[in-house]
Amino acid sequence: MTDQTPGHPSNEPIGRPTAYSRVTLSRIMTAVDVNLYGTVHGGVLMKFVDDVAGAAAARHSGGTAVTAAIDEIIFLEPVRVGDLVSAYAQVNWTGSSSMEVGVRVTSERWDAAATEPLTVATAYLVFVAVDVAGHPRAVPPVLPEDMEDQRRFREALIRREHRLARRTAIQKARAE
Repeated sequence: MTDQTPGHPSNEPIGRPTAYSRVTLSRIMTAVDVNLYGTVHGGVLMKFVDDVAGAAAARHSGGTAVTAAIDEIIFLEPVRVGDLVSAYAQVNWTGSSSMEVGVRVTSERWDAAATEPLTVATAYLVFVAVDVAGHPRAVPPVLPEDMEDQRRFREALIRREHRLARRTAIQKARAE
């Protein structure tokens, strides 16, 4: 999508507000999701996080987006069979073809339905928008809408700087 307004370059993508990318997925955890300790396997939650983040990235970019990196995933509380788990994702930052997607995972305990959902995990993933040939393609800039979105945008820049600095340091160490 490009902007055709006077004075705006026609090849520059139109920005999209943060809310445009927001996606929520929910599911009830079952016995197939359990690890040896009787709680939901971390890998099940990781796939759930990747699914919701991918949906947010695809929505924002208007097409296929692939996982390029997982900057961080933190498991805060165990999830149990029967819990209703919801994952909330949004694009926090965009580059020319990449996007950072933030995810928050909550759980509603099956045996305590009247209580507030408990945050059980958070994550930050990087996606790259690709065309049909698998080559990177331009994404619209994300437009933070409020103070919280602006904070997330700034923090995403910090994570990006750290990711790039770590990559450079590793490449330098390998060359020595």
